[in-house]
Amino acid sequence: MTQFIANQWLEGQGEAFQSIAPFENTPIWDGQYATPDQVNHAVTAAANAFPDWADLTLEQRLEYVLKYKAELEKNFEKISQIIAQETGKPLWEATMEADRMVAKVQLALDAHKERLAELTLAVGDAQGITRYKPHGPCAVLGPFNLPGHLPNGHIIPALLAGNTIVFKPSEKTPLIGEEMIRCWHNAGLPAGVVNLVHGAAEIGKALITHPDIVGVFFTGSYNVGRAINQLLADHPEKIVALEMGGNNPLIVHESADTKAAIYHTLLSAYITTGQRCTCARRLIVPQTAQGDQFIDQLAQHLPKMNIGAWNADPAPFFGPLIDIEAAQNMLKAQDQYIADGATPLVTMQQHEASPALLTPGLIDLTPLKTITDTEHFGPLLKVIRVPDFDAAIDAANATAYGLSAALLSDNPDNYKRFYRKIRAGIVNWNRQTTGASGRFPFGGCGKSGNNRPAGFFSADYCAFPVASLEANSISIPEKTIVGTGF
Repeated sequence: MTQFIANQWLEGQGEAFQSIAPFENTPIWDGQYATPDQVNHAVTAAANAFPDWADLTLEQRLEYVLKYKAELEKNFEKISQIIAQETGKPLWEATMEADRMVAKVQLALDAHKERLAELTLAVGDAQGITRYKPHGPCAVLGPFNLPGHLPNGHIIPALLAGNTIVFKPSEKTPLIGEEMIRCWHNAGLPAGVVNLVHGAAEIGKALITHPDIVGVFFTGSYNVGRAINQLLADHPEKIVALEMGGNNPLIVHESADTKAAIYHTLLSAYITTGQRCTCARRLIVPQTAQGDQFIDQLAQHLPKMNIGAWNADPAPFFGPLIDIEAAQNMLKAQDQYIADGATPLVTMQQHEASPALLTPGLIDLTPLKTITDTEHFGPLLKVIRVPDFDAAIDAANATAYGLSAALLSDNPDNYKRFYRKIRAGIVNWNRQTTGASGRFPFGGCGKSGNNRPAGFFSADYCAFPVASLEANSISIPEKTIVGTGF
């Protein structure tokens, strides 16, 4: 039973598919896609559930969400292991993701109370009030890289605001999506409040274009996000929140502690095997002796990193990519750079332990006349050498994306200039590009999103503001409008 519709587990009626554990390259789950008819069934269930769910108070909806939190805590080890095996990420990192899923409940509640707070003020002889209402049935499309944390970050604030949900997890990570929904079911949600459908592009299209879906919350690639926008071009009435990745820069300039700079570079570029949207793709360093030393020591350190299976002991820093195809695409990208004239400093290679496991790569793109603005989702960091700090900022901004950017530097004046000039939604100083807090907004500009940040600000796109002028009775004012006859 792979679909969850109106509080019933149902078999999918579409194409059969499997979840393949990336490291082992063996199936760990199998089921069937939904059909468009089943998508319609799920959306109808969400639409039917919406009026009663929206009529509940925040406190009443919170009771269900807290029960969900208890289910997450009860099944914490199981959820951590599913995330680890299904994505290939190390168990320590999967445990951190499961912990974020639990913590999101309190964060979402705090955000709801802060960002959707009722505002009252006197407007003449009436009372002016701003309140918020839910949109209705919303679609959540989850990614494979953080398959629990990221869709969870849409679903919880949407439910607190009074929306109902149809969730389509990534077809690469269906098992953790199913386990999340099982936790919601065990929390006792009314029928239709949360629904689950599995599928690839066809099912995603059927879901987001359904006339009863009023909101679409997506995390994934720019190409898919753009396709969503194109599909909904004739429906500007739908609320759409897109988080679409980045070609993120990391500048290292005037940083005396080379070891610390290397450490934060590893956390920027190679954590989660480079499969985070905030991972650094471009490393920008000065053409100086200090810059040369940093690059040399970074290159020497990369082979020392422990990589391997999600459950290996000792634990690895990162594991395989999501599948063999992703690994092959990364190797092809490296080969193309080399063919174009780039200099490999540490060649990324397929590891003997698993065909989806790649060793970390470092490649110098400085010799290239043209550097393509591409987000390569894997463990390949691209070096760009520049003559000075102004050129470093120019190189950092040479992208149509704008998600994350970081500067490693001992010079606070450098950071002031960097912050003023850089175009990104997450800007860090002496911390990795992947560093973020759940109490901050999460999103970017340009091709990284459509200016609806998630994180603490996800409450904003889960409800719409309503402005009211209210009085207990009607009366004619002392000063009337000219020409009314009063």
